[in-house]
Amino acid sequence: MEYYNYLKSLHLIFVITWFAGLFYIVRLFVYQIEAAQKPSPEKEILQKQYKIMTYRLWYIITWPSAVLASIFAFWMLLFTDLGQAWLKMPWMHVKLGFVFVLYLYHGKCQQIFKQLQNDEVKYTTNFMRLWNEGATIILFAVVFLVILKNAVNWIYGVVGIFLFSLLIMLGFKFYKRLRERNQS
Repeated sequence: MEYYNYLKSLHLIFVITWFAGLFYIVRLFVYQIEAAQKPSPEKEILQKQYKIMTYRLWYIITWPSAVLASIFAFWMLLFTDLGQAWLKMPWMHVKLGFVFVLYLYHGKCQQIFKQLQNDEVKYTTNFMRLWNEGATIILFAVVFLVILKNAVNWIYGVVGIFLFSLLIMLGFKFYKRLRERNQS
């Protein structure tokens, strides 16, 4: 069991750094998109700096954290008795579904990262601000599933995630109005 706790500790550390990278990378995407709208030479100076920052964050922190979090998770699930038992539990199946969505989210961030590194701006800052909340929703869902396990009432859990998402959207609209008012 002590061996398992070391794996779990390492898994959690890298999950935390993975999410930190995902939260910050999208924020940097917002700044890169805003920089693309600036006049020269400010535009070129900012774009160069943001490209360096996103590259370092993405390849030195976020990707390695994702890989290491996954390695320790698979190790716990496949090579420990407790992990084998958890694989038979319904809450773990739902959690792994959210983890799969997290991998898709990460993949989309990779695509956006490459586009911005090539000076291709295909999304608005508003889209990026909303996109940033995707990781938050996944994080909430996974943490509640892991902590509550079998105590989760699936209907309330699903309704809760949708209500949380709705609150995020309303908060975004409120913040957008405040920004627009302050710019006027």
